[in-house]
Amino acid sequence: MSMSDPLADMLTRIRNAVTVKFDSVQMPKSKVKVNVAKVLQEEGYINGYEVDDSGPQGTLTINLKYGPHGESVISGIQRVSKPGLRKFAKAGDIPVVLNGLGIAIVSTSKGIVADRAARKENSGGEILCQVW
Repeated sequence: MSMSDPLADMLTRIRNAVTVKFDSVQMPKSKVKVNVAKVLQEEGYINGYEVDDSGPQGTLTINLKYGPHGESVISGIQRVSKPGLRKFAKAGDIPVVLNGLGIAIVSTSKGIVADRAARKENSGGEILCQVW
């Protein structure tokens, strides 16, 4: 059976792994998931990610990040645009998450970037998810 929303599956795996304090989480690899992991690493929400191309699809491993007292850096992660209801925004209308304390990950014509980078490039697009 095929999965209807692989990105939502990725976010759920991260949310569940952070809840039980796993060091890393694995999932099937795709270009979108790798680009979202890249944005999460650039913004400081994860320690890093590794891509393993063995097997038919490959595996993406995300190394989660915790604070000095074991508190998670990711306190919330939420899918915004869904397969049944896509959410698009112009550059000026991209939402600010928690007054700038969180990020929105946006799929633009120039690639998948954080909300600040999309506003700086003046390019809107599909709002994939929010992280705080």
